[in-house]
Parts: sequence; structure tokens; C-alpha cells
Amino acid sequence: MKNFLMLFLLLTITATVAQESDRNLIEQTVNYYLEGGTNNDFETLKRAFHKTASMKYINNGYQEVNAINFFKKVMKPGPKQNRKTNIASIDVSGHAASARLEIEYATFTFIDYMNLLKIDDEWKIVSKVFYKKLHDKK
Repeated sequence: MKNFLMLFLLLTITATVAQESDRNLIEQTVNYYLEGGTNNDFETLKRAFHKTASMKYINNGYQEVNAINFFKKVMKPGPKQNRKTNIASIDVSGHAASARLEIEYATFTFIDYMNLLKIDDEWKIVSKVFYKKLHDKK
């Protein structure tokens, strides 16, 4: 019984450490996206996404695009963006994860939902959906 308890504790600790390690790697991946966007740095942002990652959103109806191609078209070199970013949550289950991000501008906030997979020991965003929340006028 004592050996079983020790084995159980060891496995629990190992699983917790592995999950925390994955959480840190997921934070690093979504920070490539956030920092790349804030600094208008496409190469940094691109590191967060799998090459076939999709972005789905509502703009005059349902839209679906390749995320990397979308950002390549819209990102232009320039000064740092005036915005606040926050990783609101991360949920990890084995090799799958999701992250909720908030990107706050003066008049609106993007709420991003990122789905990630651990591919070849590297976390990549494979899909993104988002909502643009307008701020109340005061």
C-alpha cells in the first residue's frame, strides 16, 4: 500500500510538472502572436501559427481565411500599437489546448479564442475565432 501511494504521488507530481511546462510553452506561443501584433512584427506573429491555421469571424456574414495569409496582408511595419494585452485563460488537455486572449484598444477590445495543438513537441495555434467588443461611450 505504501509503495502504491508513493507511485501515485510521483505520477501526480510528474503530470502536474508536465502540464505546467506545457502551459508555459502555450503562453510563449500566444505571446508570439500578441507581441508580434503589438510591435507590427509579422515574423514574430507568424511563429505562433501552424501554416494551415484558420481564422473564422463574422463581418457581413461568416468569413474563413488562412490566418498567416490574412496577417501578412494587413500588417504593415510601423510604430508600436497602443493597446493592452491579456491572456485571460489557458485550458490544456494532453496535446490540445485553448486560450482566451483580450486585446484592448481605446474604443474596443478583441476577444480571441485560440485553439492550439502540440505538433512535434511544439505548440501552434491551429484556429482562431474572435469577437470585437465595442466599449461604451462615456
